[in-house]
Amino acid sequence: MSPDLTDLSVPATAVGGPLLEMTGIVKVFPGVRALDGVDLDVVSGEVHCLLGQNGAGKSTLIKVLSGAHHPDEGTIRWNGEIVRLTRPTAAMRLGIAAIYQELDLVNDLTVAQNISLGHEPTRAGFDRRHAERQTAVELLLRLGHPEIQPNAVVGNLPAAGKQIVSMARALSRDVKLMIMDEPSAVLDQGEVARLFQVIRDLTANGVAVIYISHRLEEIRAIGDRVTVLKDGRTVATGLPAKTTTTADVIRMMTGRNIEYVFPERSREIFEGAPMLDVVGISRAREFEDISFGVHPGEVVGLAGLVGSGRSEILETVYGARRTESGSVRVDGKDLHAGSVSSAVTAGVGLCPEERKSQALLLDQTVANNVTLASLRKFAFGPFLNRHREDSAARRQIEALDVRPSDPQRDARTLSGGNQQKVVLARWLLKDCRVLLLDEPTRGVDVGARSELYALIRELANSGVAVLLVSSEVPEVLGLSDRVLVIREGRIVHDGPAQGIDESDVLGLVMEGSSR
Repeated sequence: MSPDLTDLSVPATAVGGPLLEMTGIVKVFPGVRALDGVDLDVVSGEVHCLLGQNGAGKSTLIKVLSGAHHPDEGTIRWNGEIVRLTRPTAAMRLGIAAIYQELDLVNDLTVAQNISLGHEPTRAGFDRRHAERQTAVELLLRLGHPEIQPNAVVGNLPAAGKQIVSMARALSRDVKLMIMDEPSAVLDQGEVARLFQVIRDLTANGVAVIYISHRLEEIRAIGDRVTVLKDGRTVATGLPAKTTTTADVIRMMTGRNIEYVFPERSREIFEGAPMLDVVGISRAREFEDISFGVHPGEVVGLAGLVGSGRSEILETVYGARRTESGSVRVDGKDLHAGSVSSAVTAGVGLCPEERKSQALLLDQTVANNVTLASLRKFAFGPFLNRHREDSAARRQIEALDVRPSDPQRDARTLSGGNQQKVVLARWLLKDCRVLLLDEPTRGVDVGARSELYALIRELANSGVAVLLVSSEVPEVLGLSDRVLVIREGRIVHDGPAQGIDESDVLGLVMEGSSR
């Protein structure tokens, strides 16, 4: 859980012209304007904190800065001169190093090899393994982790160990600007304190740090200035980190351009035994002592930051992860821990976050995707009745208005919204009683969103218990009858959706209390 960091001092912001100036940065992906004119300046020797909700553009911006993405518009100046960061090596040559939330380590290589990757010490064309290991030892000692062995295979390290190796790799170059994306997410209290000491050492030597975190206590402890992004735009920059209030930060982060058209909520009072009953489930470093129920006809939303444990809870309920304690029951019967087949047999269906890689067979027909979980319905011994299978798929396609309505089209040819309908159709055909939805409208256009919202409500009204995860707080609040707010693997709020607003949710996920 988050350490108490309020008494830590921070160095004053360095004086002088900006080391980095980003002006009017625009980045467009198909159907998405991820950055829409972002401005950011960073001074040598400061910790500049970057804030914004999930999807605000923070990750895209740092990928532009690290050379992973090329901006479509805008200017980047380094020490006053315009630069083009066309590839990561161009950023590295300037002294820009990035530690991403999704670590870019090679699991099959050793710690030392990962740290020196791309700039291995050589002599006469041969790698100097001893020098490589010695560099790793010195950097790991500097980070306060001498117990990590340079010859250890990175894939065998815990998440926190991998984070430390990623930091050592960034420090192995001549760094002038260090970008840290949620670096404390997998660190314990002592490790965070050591991380902050490393940051102070860097800034004392003139290195600038861009620090991304949703934890406002960390921003106040280590930050000098703050920039806030919303919907791909800079809404405030240069704010003092210590004195900008939580209420002000939340006010700047909220508000969206996306239209949300939600169907009317159920007026039913949910009483009696829940269809889905989750009792005290825990998984180390993911979530702890999670208990809740979902009644037939009820939509329960899980709100929280990426990494808070939301998706992991859904996957554990579904049996894709094994709970270390507690139990999951459907209609009063315990499911076998870590068994997807047990969950599916009991009537649990999952629409995962990554539908293309985790839910759909893209090169198979729409019909095959719809009937995938229900093949026993159409089996006669070792044979399938293709006519019955196709007819059943066609009925679901028509009921959900999948377009085009041809069951024999390949699933990859459909739009994102229609692909999501195909996944929903699969569980409708299976007659599921509990439906788990992880980011159900990700990559879906505004028109298709409204259709999916109506379908989800219709499913609930038919008696299905729906458990929903979304990074978009308005979506959780608008679709759900009841909302659970998850912070760092714990439930910090459980109540009716109508009794909480977006700013309350952000206050809870960022500091553990509403404002």
